[in-house]
Amino acid sequence: MCDFRGYEEPEMVKKRPVVVIARNRHNGKPVTVVPLSSTEPVPLADCHHKMSENPLPDKPHIQCRAKCDMTATVGLARLDRYKPKGRDRCIPIISEEDFQAVKTAVAKAFKLY
Repeated sequence: MCDFRGYEEPEMVKKRPVVVIARNRHNGKPVTVVPLSSTEPVPLADCHHKMSENPLPDKPHIQCRAKCDMTATVGLARLDRYKPKGRDRCIPIISEEDFQAVKTAVAKAFKLY
């Protein structure tokens, strides 16, 4: 989970699940994240990856997308583990296929190829 409070719209502005796609090689404190959303983007684009399954353990029935055009670099202080109702905090894991697809969609969002 990433706390985007303090950002301003149209940026992400609330707590939401994210995929961590990179760490800073020289300073381990900032990380690059891609937010996940259950709201389908309009218009839908190549930079919006539909996840094969929702990584949140208590929400497998809710479809989500990685919004790769909303990639951000944030400090570790903004990150926390996910807290499902009635369970301990956890760090949800995505499949390697979804991780590679998210990175490809980020490259498309930034026109890196």
